[in-house]
Amino acid sequence: MSTTLKYFLLPGMIKISRQPMEITTLLGSCVSICLWDSTLQTGGINHYLMPLWNGTGLASPKYGNIAIESLIGKMISLGSKRENLKAKVFGGASLLKSSEYSFNIGERNIEIQEAVLKDNDIELVAQSTGGKLGRKIIFNTFTGLVKMKYIKKNG
Repeated sequence: MSTTLKYFLLPGMIKISRQPMEITTLLGSCVSICLWDSTLQTGGINHYLMPLWNGTGLASPKYGNIAIESLIGKMISLGSKRENLKAKVFGGASLLKSSEYSFNIGERNIEIQEAVLKDNDIELVAQSTGGKLGRKIIFNTFTGLVKMKYIKKNG
């Protein structure tokens, strides 16, 4: 009997796996995209903090446009065909009381994934974004199933 591997994804990271793996991450204003290829039963996930890389410094996956394109590229390098990829998107909450301090990061993180997935012709099959609460997600790379629960605010 095989055991499913477990992995905790940190902000600014990407993880893909050919082997069955449960990948957990915690999201506030950050966004994660789970890509799944049902043909290969392979999945990948990113966790980005800000919507756009402005072209200066390192093109890091902490930026949505870099993280999404990189995730798609990694899935294709594993043998996935773009038309077989399905996306599930989570996060983008507005956690701060005053939006003047947050610059609407969560909202902008949601908008960038919509644009990049559309540009890449990747179907969005599930989404839980926005709102005022963070989320914990567990993505199963073998089945494509994502378990999500809201993180309640203390106090």
